Amino acid sequence: MTVIDAVVIGRNEGPRLIACLASLTGSVRRVVYVDSGSTDGSATGAAALGAEVVALDMGQPFTAARARNAGLDRLAADPPDLVQMVDGDCEVQPGWITTARSFLADRPDLAVVCGRRRERRPGDSVYNRLCDAEWDTPVGAAAACGGDALMRYAPLRDVGGYDPALIAGEEPDLCLRLRRAGWGIWRLEAEMTLHDAALLRFGQWWRRTRRAGHAFAEGDARYGAGPERHWRRETRRALVWGAGVPLAAGLAAVLHPAGLLILLAWPLQALRLLPRLGAEGAVFSVLGKIAEAQGAIGFYLGRLRGRRRGIIEYK
Repeated sequence: MTVIDAVVIGRNEGPRLIACLASLTGSVRRVVYVDSGSTDGSATGAAALGAEVVALDMGQPFTAARARNAGLDRLAADPPDLVQMVDGDCEVQPGWITTARSFLADRPDLAVVCGRRRERRPGDSVYNRLCDAEWDTPVGAAAACGGDALMRYAPLRDVGGYDPALIAGEEPDLCLRLRRAGWGIWRLEAEMTLHDAALLRFGQWWRRTRRAGHAFAEGDARYGAGPERHWRRETRRALVWGAGVPLAAGLAAVLHPAGLLILLAWPLQALRLLPRLGAEGAVFSVLGKIAEAQGAIGFYLGRLRGRRRGIIEYK
């Protein structure tokens, strides 16, 4: 019989964590909850629901990747065949684990299978709607998964698990290493999790997007020269549109005020994206390139100084 365990990570998720843990009841053998310095009683609530609680040592730099590895380490003495990785602000949908397990049983070449993650309340803000659209990726062979996925435990450990040094983008990094080891990643047309981003303010969205830019730049620095061209295009787009356009406009304006017309490239790009992304998606796609460029430049400056960036929190 296939043994399935779950690793949940969280920090001050409160009721969201309780819903997450409850959604796993009856679907897995064990649930390991890794708590990253919560002050809202999350660890106590998780233990009351029967989860094995691992308190992350907050004396060391915190990353979600480090928390995920701590959960996998707890399972090592009696390892499962499969492990469902879940973020504590997500609720696993009924039937998902059964569906994913059956699919992996028929596809021994795959190490990871994921499905459709949806936002719980997309109507609450434009930022939640943008997240919901972000999760809607193509079905079939995939380059990477997100924080929620059913994985084969052995290959996950064989490639070294998640890289604890990464403050973001740890799942694509892991999936790239799995693919280089000969494993496949697959996305199903199946409901997997409900996610509660709780993005209600512009500043939250900006920090989250800046974090993505940091992840793009670091991924490109690591693997961009390889055959996968990992996040090279995303990094270049962020730098060109988010930093290159305003820089060019500023330099041109020194020679003549008309140089500021270069900034019209932004609304023109939004108009070009409008048929594909809609009004909200087009506007925020262009605006987001500025935040991504900020994150990418922050990564480069940190590397020049020999300093690693701490996590960029948006909640």
